[in-house]
Amino acid sequence: MFVTLGVPAALVGIPWSALRGNFRAMYRWGMGTARLGIRAAGIRVRIEGLENIPQGRSCIFMSNHVSNLDAPVLLPSIPGMASVFLKKELMRIPLLGTAMRMGKYVPVSRGHSREEARKSVEAAADALRSGMHIFVFPEGTRSPDGKLLPFKKGAFFLAAETGAPMVPIVIRGTERMMSKGSLKVIPGEVVVRFLPVMEPEDFATREELMAAVRGEMERALAQGI
Repeated sequence: MFVTLGVPAALVGIPWSALRGNFRAMYRWGMGTARLGIRAAGIRVRIEGLENIPQGRSCIFMSNHVSNLDAPVLLPSIPGMASVFLKKELMRIPLLGTAMRMGKYVPVSRGHSREEARKSVEAAADALRSGMHIFVFPEGTRSPDGKLLPFKKGAFFLAAETGAPMVPIVIRGTERMMSKGSLKVIPGEVVVRFLPVMEPEDFATREELMAAVRGEMERALAQGI
């Protein structure tokens, strides 16, 4: 469904955005396509906690990850425009790769060299400076049972380097609608909750910030949001 809707969006949106010299038209087109696909699949999205998002600031949003439906539900729920961390190989896909480069998406190499990590952080910092948000799944992959997996450190290093506020998110419901390893989508309601913002300057180390974000997300998930 998303491929069926997304390919025409790319064919129209990418040339249009290139001619106009900006990414905003294509981003709006893409988010509209995602919303349309979600509705067509019979999924209702309930959003809570929008008042927790700082106004007029570029933020780092991070969410738990339980389903392939998470990204198309979450990205249109974030006010403004958001860049994401993604596998470097995806940048090579025709049309899609062009769109991602225009949108300042952040390529991440499968290697673990410091140089590659530094390049990713610099690219993400550039996106923040341009007025965009950053969205990331700190676990790096989908959880098989809904419990939080260990967090990757990249987004927390970015927060410490840039001072960008972190907004934790919890999502619930998508794990029942499209479980890991399944292509079937079951209609239902998804709840997305934006949790209170956390300022990097309030924490002595990146590790303390990461522990605080994780704790906030675990408490929200335990409450069943």
